[in-house]
Amino acid sequence: MEEFLTSCQRAVKLSSDQVGPGFHVVLGNEACDIDSMVSALAYAYFLSKTAPGEMLVLPLLNIRQSELRLRSDSVFLLRQAALSLDLLIFRDQLDLRALQRASRLRLTLVDHNVLPSSDSDLEEAVAEVIDHHQLEREPSPTCPVTVETVGSCATLVTERIIQKAPEILDLQLAHLLYAAIVVDCVDMSPAAGKVTPKDSQYAAVLENRFPALPPRGALFQELHKAKLDVSGLNTEEMLLKDMKAVSGSLNLSVSVIYISLQEFLQREDLEAELSGFCQKYGYDLLLLMTIFFTESKEPIRELGVFSHSTTCREQVSQYLEQAQSPALNLSPLSSPHSHISAYHQGNSLASRKKLLPIVKDFLTMWDGYGCSRDGEDEPSQVPPTPMNSLVEGSPLDNGPPCITSQALEEKFSQMVNRTDL
Repeated sequence: MEEFLTSCQRAVKLSSDQVGPGFHVVLGNEACDIDSMVSALAYAYFLSKTAPGEMLVLPLLNIRQSELRLRSDSVFLLRQAALSLDLLIFRDQLDLRALQRASRLRLTLVDHNVLPSSDSDLEEAVAEVIDHHQLEREPSPTCPVTVETVGSCATLVTERIIQKAPEILDLQLAHLLYAAIVVDCVDMSPAAGKVTPKDSQYAAVLENRFPALPPRGALFQELHKAKLDVSGLNTEEMLLKDMKAVSGSLNLSVSVIYISLQEFLQREDLEAELSGFCQKYGYDLLLLMTIFFTESKEPIRELGVFSHSTTCREQVSQYLEQAQSPALNLSPLSSPHSHISAYHQGNSLASRKKLLPIVKDFLTMWDGYGCSRDGEDEPSQVPPTPMNSLVEGSPLDNGPPCITSQALEEKFSQMVNRTDL
């Protein structure tokens, strides 16, 4: 693996040349958690060994290099597996758009199956998908799509390697894949609702082939402890640590935060910091999905909804309250902040993976209507679309949409009365 990544590093340093070989980039999702990182590394290595061609295959971590330190569990795993952090390649180290314009880019997506709006101009380069989330991409003859709702994308990558090139597996690669499966499947516990028979099958295959792998329970506990360590992080870093963005007429982010919601809500100047985060990154609303664990390792999930728009906040909150597939079983909690709605989430099995389709469905229904600025606490001016917005333009660029309160009420009534969510 080290030799492979070293060759990728050399190629990236020369990538500014306008001519030369193309790049087959294996790209994980923007959360860049352990599963996404390992899937990108392992599948790129697999392709380099089994499908050599004119293009150089390389794994690209879909975060800036400076953000790696926020992925404390990923850093712990890489060091545990004796893989140097200096060999990794990050999104801000390779200009994908320049490669695309020069017709030198091919993309394989792992751990996600659609590109965010900010990367829509790279769509033509997508040539393959391997993912375990809800399918949002239409299969095509030019882009094979493998989507299976297993617990971990690394399970599907392991399956591909075992079936096509088992000889490339060594202890280091097996360690990375095994850790990703164990973490995403919550120590392979059926009670967590993540593990599937295929996850168990390939975890067992790795265990049998490599008896020197760390014990499953100890590995999970070490990585879990590293992931929950948010000591020294400011509010912005806590939001960015494990965040996914969703865009439509509104831009939303969903951050997983590894402390209780009440503890998070007590942070000094929290509302000002959340407001600054929204302004900096172009979000209309933040979903704060906190998780912590009891002494018996049972997960406790809570949900916060932040927006300066009362309409946005209340209607997103009501939509989540009434969701049925799955039901989140939200019950209100007291909040010391006027712009943050707080909930206990009774359905502790409803992870972000299950929340995101609900949020996307809300945005689909909301599109074309937007948030009215309905209170004195609302800013009077419309902020410009930030440079790194997840959409090419914002529906608020020219001011709030001209809609009547009656039209908005009718639309929202349709939304909350839907029975197919």
